[in-house]
Amino acid sequence: MYGQKLSVLATLVATVRAQQACSLTAETHPSMNWQQCTTAGCDTVKGGITVDANWRWTHEVSSSTNCYTGNTWSSTCTNGTTCAEKCCVDGADYSGTYGATTTDDSLSLSFVTKGAYSTNVGSRMYMMADENKYQMFQLLGKEFTFDVDVSNLGCGLNGALYFVSMDEDGGMSKYPGNKAGAKYGTGYCDSQCPRDIKFIGGVANSDEWTPSSTDANAGIGGMGSCCSEMDIWEANKMATAYTPHPCNTIGQKTCQGDACGGTYSGQRYGDNCDPDGCDFNSYRMGDTEFFGAGKKIDSTKKVTVVTQFIKGSDGKLADIKRFYVQDGVTFENSESKISGVSGNSINEEFCSAQKKAFGDKDSFTSSGGLAQMGAALEQGMVLVMSLWDDNYASMLWLDSTYPVDSTAAGSARGECSTSSGKPSDIRASDANSKVIFSNIKFGDIGTTFTAPSGSTSPSTDNSGSSSSAASSSYPAAATAPSSAPSSSKVAAAAVTPEAVTPAAPVNQKASTPAGSASTPASNPASGSASDAIPRYGKCGGGDYSGSSNCVQGTTCKVMNPYYSQCI
Repeated sequence: MYGQKLSVLATLVATVRAQQACSLTAETHPSMNWQQCTTAGCDTVKGGITVDANWRWTHEVSSSTNCYTGNTWSSTCTNGTTCAEKCCVDGADYSGTYGATTTDDSLSLSFVTKGAYSTNVGSRMYMMADENKYQMFQLLGKEFTFDVDVSNLGCGLNGALYFVSMDEDGGMSKYPGNKAGAKYGTGYCDSQCPRDIKFIGGVANSDEWTPSSTDANAGIGGMGSCCSEMDIWEANKMATAYTPHPCNTIGQKTCQGDACGGTYSGQRYGDNCDPDGCDFNSYRMGDTEFFGAGKKIDSTKKVTVVTQFIKGSDGKLADIKRFYVQDGVTFENSESKISGVSGNSINEEFCSAQKKAFGDKDSFTSSGGLAQMGAALEQGMVLVMSLWDDNYASMLWLDSTYPVDSTAAGSARGECSTSSGKPSDIRASDANSKVIFSNIKFGDIGTTFTAPSGSTSPSTDNSGSSSSAASSSYPAAATAPSSAPSSSKVAAAAVTPEAVTPAAPVNQKASTPAGSASTPASNPASGSASDAIPRYGKCGGGDYSGSSNCVQGTTCKVMNPYYSQCI
């Protein structure tokens, strides 16, 4: 018995005076592959995932005694520095505790998982480049594609895939007090400047911690963690939105109290980030038949989601375009049907017009707008995949009417009842819900999905016929993006870890397409010409002086004053 105690203590010991990692449970990252694409084809990149530190068991370094139970810190945590010295986060049982499983290129996240010692709600995962670093994606001028199945997600749930400007190493080099790093999912941040994160900058967020009155596993501390955020996909089977959220400081920045702004503070608008963003939700933009069960994009089936980050002639982000592929057919994003707002993509013109039409505060522009978002995309961002519910607004900002008593333009966001989505309800009724992300591809514009033979509608290239199936070995990173600061977005309990990662629960999200996607430029659609531009390639706009000859079956369309595209 004595020997066993010594063994346990030896296992637990970690360097003092730091946010630490322990190993009562071995940390083994589940593998998840993705593809890097160029005009020459797609190569397989061997990656992995790690769960956010907020969900991990937090206990004393010298024992298995909890430092955090439910939504309360233990007496060990007399202040943030002492707490970080005496407490650690531990390894994860991904399937048994968090309901997260991977197979080759897919990740399945379960909503409620009942383990041997805990009940876990939701989760947040990060893509890893190797055992100790997050995979950094430089998205400006690139295309990002993935498959997703939200058929099991009802009102009030959000299966989200997005990017944030976390540090590549989870903040270890920036904050010497952080000894756990990316391996253990540290360093989260987003545009809500979340204050429910347990450790920020290598210090416990225990000072001024107030347990939540509505969430038994979460609370709010005195510190928050801000950074730029690009929401590629926030969705359930009732509604979906994609939203850029710029910050004046791109990378992770620690804030204090209500000055943080965002969902977690008394004042929504701080001095750094845009909590509302410029969102494109087809239902909110007036097309109520575009996305949903049995609709044009049928949410009862798996769908391929394509997002393009288009550069203007000045090299800055000019447009964020969206396509969907389902059953071998490619669909352009829906057009806005809101008076005074035109287009089907997110650009400065669209965002400005939408803010005015909906009467929303334009924190998007004051936080740097599309140009600042583009700077974050260029610097490099971390891929996040999560499943969560919303203790703040029951996800009504995504899938219902919000504010609930409003009849104003922009308040209708989906068909869910204004009484739906309460976490206490859906954790009981929808406990078996899950989301599946798969087939991630990243690369040059027009390289991550192609037209099926004999069709004029491009679809995802799943055959691998155009890719060189070369695999780089995990932990090697395949993109060569630069590092961007990082931080974490949800709160979880030590015994019943739980994630609540609310995006802006207000009716102030906006999305604005610039220019018209329906005006064709002159184009000889000869696919045999040697200068034929591939599908989704640039064929005009700005100071472009090249060919406008699109590959057979496509036409050069003006997307905005800076960019025309073969489609």
